[in-house]
Amino acid sequence: MADVLETTGGDFPIEEVELGIANRTWTIRHVGSVISAEEEAQYLRSAHGTKRPYGAVLWPSAIALAHEIASREIAGKRILELGAGTGFPGIVAASLGAHVVQTDRQRVAMHVCRQNAERNRVTIDHRLADWTQWEDTDRYDVIMGSDILYAEELHGRLRNIFDTNLGAAGTVLIADPFREASLLLLRAMEADGWRVSLDKWTVGVAPPPRPVGVYALTRAAGIGIP
Repeated sequence: MADVLETTGGDFPIEEVELGIANRTWTIRHVGSVISAEEEAQYLRSAHGTKRPYGAVLWPSAIALAHEIASREIAGKRILELGAGTGFPGIVAASLGAHVVQTDRQRVAMHVCRQNAERNRVTIDHRLADWTQWEDTDRYDVIMGSDILYAEELHGRLRNIFDTNLGAAGTVLIADPFREASLLLLRAMEADGWRVSLDKWTVGVAPPPRPVGVYALTRAAGIGIP
């Protein structure tokens, strides 16, 4: 009998994929992978009117962010992952010596996140958390998220988290497939004095592969911490 993920919207088969990053193969469980723009459009059409657990889908931005994390010196750093989903970037970070807190508002996503951490033998602090009811006041060296800027109405909530939880010399890392709504927040933060730099990753082998930007945001001199 196939393994399934039980949700209030129905049961969804669990799939497993192996991904190679940082000279290691990672085993990631998910309810489907969405890489190309065409696959994303098809997924969103099929999810219409259902409660499909999009948080437990493996999205290209998560793969790009995992590659970005593997390219950085993060051992010993405290990392907060927002909208963790399958948990892939945080799992890579924890394996490289970071202290990782993964958050998501979906219980099903947290369930898959925990399974993936266990299967890859890393220790991570998992917490259910909603950006609209945020209670964490800790400071982190890195705040990261993949494909978390799609909802413009939540941009203010995310900026509050960045202001509240990012350490003085910290970095926000956001992976995004160049969505227009996402660029609105990035441009606004740059206009307010944040430094914004970009690394571009290409995910997938089927033509056309999906371009994903990983944006690094740091406070410029003169931007205070609340």
